[in-house]
Amino acid sequence: MSLFKARDWWATTLGNGEEFDQGCLCVADVDNSGSGYDKIVVGSYMGMLRIFSPHPSKPGEPAEADSQLLEVHLKEPVIQVEVGKFVSCSELLHLAVLHPRRLSVYAVSGTSGNIEHGVQYQLRLVYEHNLQRAACNMTYGPFGGVTGHHFICIQSMDGMLMFFEQESYAFGRFLPGFLLPGPLCYCARTDTFITVSSARQVECYRYETLAVATDADTRQDSDQQSKISGKRLQADWTLVLGEQAIDICVPTFSPSACSIFVLGERNLYCLKDNGQIRFMKKLEYNPSCFLPYASIAEGTTNILMGNHNNMLLVYQDVMLKWAAQLSNVPVAVRLANVQELKGLVVTLSSEGHLQCSYMGTDPSFFTAPRVDAREVNYDEVDTEMRTLQKIIREATRTQDILPRSDIEDELSVTAVVSTDVDNVSQAIISEIDVFVLKPLLTYTSLSPVCVRTQHGYVGLTANALLSAGAGSQVVVAFSAFLNGRYPPADLGGDVALSYSCPTGVPRVAQCRFTLPLRIVCCPSPPLKNSKYKITLDTNKPPVSLHEVFPDFAQKTEDKEGNALAFQFITGTRVSVMASKTSQRYRIQSESFEDIWLVAKELVQRFELHFAKMGVKDFRNSFAGPIPLSEYFETVDHHFELRVNAEKYQDLLSERAVQFRAIQRRLLTRFKDKTPAPLQNLDTLMEGTYRQVCIIALADAAEENRAILHQAFARLRSATHLIILLVSLWQGLSSDQTAILEATLLPLLQDTPQLGWEESVDAAVSHLLRTCLSRSSKDQATSLSTSQLSIPKDITRLKKHITLLCDRLGKGGRLSLSSEANTPTPVMMPGQRALCVSYTVCSYILNVMQNCGHFYGLL
Repeated sequence: MSLFKARDWWATTLGNGEEFDQGCLCVADVDNSGSGYDKIVVGSYMGMLRIFSPHPSKPGEPAEADSQLLEVHLKEPVIQVEVGKFVSCSELLHLAVLHPRRLSVYAVSGTSGNIEHGVQYQLRLVYEHNLQRAACNMTYGPFGGVTGHHFICIQSMDGMLMFFEQESYAFGRFLPGFLLPGPLCYCARTDTFITVSSARQVECYRYETLAVATDADTRQDSDQQSKISGKRLQADWTLVLGEQAIDICVPTFSPSACSIFVLGERNLYCLKDNGQIRFMKKLEYNPSCFLPYASIAEGTTNILMGNHNNMLLVYQDVMLKWAAQLSNVPVAVRLANVQELKGLVVTLSSEGHLQCSYMGTDPSFFTAPRVDAREVNYDEVDTEMRTLQKIIREATRTQDILPRSDIEDELSVTAVVSTDVDNVSQAIISEIDVFVLKPLLTYTSLSPVCVRTQHGYVGLTANALLSAGAGSQVVVAFSAFLNGRYPPADLGGDVALSYSCPTGVPRVAQCRFTLPLRIVCCPSPPLKNSKYKITLDTNKPPVSLHEVFPDFAQKTEDKEGNALAFQFITGTRVSVMASKTSQRYRIQSESFEDIWLVAKELVQRFELHFAKMGVKDFRNSFAGPIPLSEYFETVDHHFELRVNAEKYQDLLSERAVQFRAIQRRLLTRFKDKTPAPLQNLDTLMEGTYRQVCIIALADAAEENRAILHQAFARLRSATHLIILLVSLWQGLSSDQTAILEATLLPLLQDTPQLGWEESVDAAVSHLLRTCLSRSSKDQATSLSTSQLSIPKDITRLKKHITLLCDRLGKGGRLSLSSEANTPTPVMMPGQRALCVSYTVCSYILNVMQNCGHFYGLL
């Protein structure tokens, strides 16, 4: 292990969850400032391009914000970045960015402002080339001996070298015997390209040979190439390595002597320009990156090498000169000249840790204190030692990372929903009652409280930190109320408290609460006829609805308890009617999705009512059929609003571009030193503004977004109702119902990138191909990894949901079985056991975790 550590000069962390590789780092004066200081250019596989100009920061202080000059999202993965003279008729440096299917060349420029921090950097696209083949890496240089310009060579994944002479495509050649791509480098002294093939040998090709070889419009076999006009492509020289290469580098600091450095998995090779080995160094570790640079000793070369042991090693040819410890494993290393320091070491890790450091040690001014000459009382020392050992044993015995089941929790939290409303309403809508939530805490010490509510509610509290002594209770009141004029899809919420045990182990205490039904509705006279009706059956004699809903029975006119109605804030009413002769209960309303909350409350209160009476075999059921046609009306309305939102967005972007183009031309006329007629541009601008109506379009888009917000809440309510009816129809268990709910409700909120329709279609389709399939051949179908996007129509989604209900009705069952993809055993009709594989459930749960969120205000 190294005795020294690389001294941090500047460091930062790039993004969150991004990935980087050896081609993602470049150091150069990319903005052509002329100051002689380098900028650091970093690209990521997530498509982020960042440019930094690091400044020294004091120890323990974060990096200054002005160190980052530019951050742009290019929407495509960045494979490699390079800086060179890539534009014709220009001696300035430009930035080349390689994407999987595109090569883009940008100009980076800075515009000075009127204040100290007013410099604005811009990234302007100069030209780009669309690639017909997937790119792997690239190299650049003065191919063919040109001066003042750099050409670019790109290696594709199928072994084709594509040459670009700045703005134009020159030619392409396939490498002979190609299997897998390897590192690629250009040697300007010999005008050759060096790579390592999948045969584990170094191959060198001259640019002149590549230029006159057979054209590579279509890949040909070696026998066919000999029959086509042009010379057959052959390597100038080869050298067998016997191992795969990590990187190749040809230093340019010494034009008189040329050395080719190849970093293998276990060895470092230095070759002459004719392929002969100059020296070789066997490595006793796994290297990750390297960089040759100039040495002060004549005839030698210094090499910076990083390995997977978080080490940065400095070699002079084959002799180790320095070793320094890094904080992470570098995948790319460069040298930069920055302010106040030349030869700064820049390293980049695969997780995005960008670090600028230098070699050396800092002097230590620590002086050992003088030992006081005093007599030691060995009895007191022995007693103190026994006491400390006892404390250590107790702490070691009780300090567990996971809580023990036999030890009582230090904190318990309970949520009690009061039946009284606030004296002073805090609700946005004054017509709705406000209920108080009271969590009772038995012990805590400065614990942050987080209240999560379902969308449609807002929670308020004045306390964020709680402090209480052991065994005491603290009561915190929260007010919950509706934040919109539409009923929510759920009446539940969560309370989470984080705290630390006496041993220092962090823990979390949680509890769930349910708001009463009267927060969203009030009693009203029942309706005789309604558009939507469902009928629930029980296996016990009918009971009075007044006994089941005592909080609503006080304000109803029905004295027999056979009918009860609930009026929501939207004005719609839901009626519940009990049959006098049979064991059936009918729920009807003019709105299909509003039936959900009343039906759920009715089922729960029936179970609670008969449980209090001591009845153990009570069961709710639904005779069917499932009202899918009514449910699809809600789905159609939601999908129509999503399509309208996309149309508004496209139309608004198109009209804004048109309006800005007219503004730009009119501004150019005004700035012209020589007055010229406007040629009715002002009239065109005014007419365009009236025709475009950008403000009106934006208002319409915002109004459509608000309506879509409500439509998704209604869609969730309707989906909850379908899940409840299916579970009662087929007698699904709680685990099976949870799987069905995760399938049909993977999202808690729509986003422009991912919507409900495509998410549910993907989940249901996979269920139908795996656990609910009719043959073992369909069960072997793997999970689709294609990107989800908004469909053109939802006919396919309706068909899949209908097929899902049909197969569940024919005996299909859902379970978390790891043997879901095994051949299904032969069973009697109606007893076929169908399973949901662990892969499907993990996929559904991941979608819920990534896209779901709660709305709450602390």
